[in-house]
Amino acid sequence: MPNNSLTDLHGLIWTALMAALVAAGAYLIVPIGPVPVSLQPLFVFLAGYALGPRRGPLAMGLYMLAGLLGLPVFAGGGAGLGHVFGPTGGYLFGFLAASWLCGLARTSTLGFTWSSGLAFGGGALLTLYAMGAVWLKFVLSISWTKAWLAGVVPFIPWDGLKVVAALFCARHLHRFGLLPGQR
Repeated sequence: MPNNSLTDLHGLIWTALMAALVAAGAYLIVPIGPVPVSLQPLFVFLAGYALGPRRGPLAMGLYMLAGLLGLPVFAGGGAGLGHVFGPTGGYLFGFLAASWLCGLARTSTLGFTWSSGLAFGGGALLTLYAMGAVWLKFVLSISWTKAWLAGVVPFIPWDGLKVVAALFCARHLHRFGLLPGQR
């Protein structure tokens, strides 16, 4: 097989692996309300950092497709349209945007540095929270304050740590040339 085919295969394997990790993270939850605390954001951020702005969202799309097809990959083992359009649906769609934003750190003109990674990770986190809270507010017909208190505030410290952990892992993998798209 030519090198290009191996490179493509390497990228596809990483894409499927990241989708599977997000699905696995859905089972590691702490149910604290309408939006559970899970390890999914860690793997969403890692998918973006590791795969870049094209393959990161592709991995999240693969994850969402698996859930839509009935595989129990959403938080707590959920699946189907009920979860996509339920209270946590905004966060699921936010996974696409968050992985894309984290992926931009790999293509940044500043390079894949801690500062660019944290900046894009912070933007990804804010985008994820905004999409999730807006969706939560309208699906549950609650006030903006309640949506903010239920869907954002309890997660801020943990998700900040997840951004840092994902960036650390991706930079480590990048340093050793293990990520797709590296020579």
